[in-house]
Amino acid sequence: MSTSNTRDRILDALQDILVGEGYSAVTLEAVARAAEVSKGGLLYHFPSKSALMNGLIQRLKELSEAEFTEAVESEEGVVRVFLRTSLPQSAEEGELYWALIAALRSHEELEEEAVRHVHHVFEHWRELLHRELTDPVLAEIILRAGDGMYMAAIAGLGRPDPDLTSRMIDRLVEESDRVRRPR
Repeated sequence: MSTSNTRDRILDALQDILVGEGYSAVTLEAVARAAEVSKGGLLYHFPSKSALMNGLIQRLKELSEAEFTEAVESEEGVVRVFLRTSLPQSAEEGELYWALIAALRSHEELEEEAVRHVHHVFEHWRELLHRELTDPVLAEIILRAGDGMYMAAIAGLGRPDPDLTSRMIDRLVEESDRVRRPR
């Protein structure tokens, strides 16, 4: 089995434990067992619980970087991609991010670099929105609307009516199209 496959299996197992049982259930032993690797094999890739959490956050940062690229390069534009990705695509995704936020709040098992990665994701969306729109107030409204939808969804506050959400996104996109910088 390749090193990257083992590493991915370990991170998948960590993610499953976070979603299924919560952050308090994450131990090196539990992750090794769920990934079906020896503890030594786990320690080869991730020498501590902190390294495990940092690895997962690095993986999520890489996924975010792909979203940033899509937002900048697609005809869809930054605003629509940002708002579309502001709603978790599944309950598991929402639960994963909720568990990561809990870990971030505790700062117990995260290196400063991991915290910076998470801050970068949120800050980079802000930069992209402000770069695409000439109206900084509208850029902030869109940022806060997306962040609000995201936080409400992962906190389990329920999703608003899908039709209403779609209309809200369409309205924000329509307003943003009026002040969108030419590409």
